Amino acid sequence: MYKFEWLLNIILRGILGTIAIYFVNKGLDMWGISLGIGVNAVTVLTVAFLGFPGLIGLYGIGLYRML
Repeated sequence: MYKFEWLLNIILRGILGTIAIYFVNKGLDMWGISLGIGVNAVTVLTVAFLGFPGLIGLYGIGLYRML
């Protein structure tokens, strides 16, 4: 049962992280900021395994690249 819960947790974090990336990108586009964080396998897996800190890390890397 534990492995099923772990897998379900990873899947749900991946789905919610993808939705978060989409809406954060839309919000930043409204302000004229484009960080280039796309929805792809690497970003989805990063958010799925690391959660919210992974999402913040992706945008931190994007911000660093923009500077």
